[in-house]
Amino acid sequence: MENTPPPVTLAVALALPRTPGRSSEVFVDGDLEVRFAARPTNGPQIPHHRDELYFVAAGTGRYRVGDAVSAVSAGDVLFCAAHVPHGFEEISDDFSVWVVFYGPQKSRFHFALSPSHPGRPA
Repeated sequence: MENTPPPVTLAVALALPRTPGRSSEVFVDGDLEVRFAARPTNGPQIPHHRDELYFVAAGTGRYRVGDAVSAVSAGDVLFCAAHVPHGFEEISDDFSVWVVFYGPQKSRFHFALSPSHPGRPA
């Protein structure tokens, strides 16, 4: 990034145009993407192709990653690895999160052929 963007306050982020259940882009620089979600989807999300961090900006809720569920509130930092089922539940009316996607997109499959596949060279 050639220039440092100005600070984005919670009030400014709440005023960003958005589609219900979707986050709004704040800025992107290479493999770093910062977004803001006011009232994110309440329930499971489609797993993403990159690791992500959530910073709870306001409100309370529950954060599910796989089978683990944790109570979350403003000030908490949450992590979810790429391709892991996750989502928010029982979120308050004022619940909002900063979302940071980072690093390259990760493929679920690391090998085109398994070691025992008959087409794999010995």
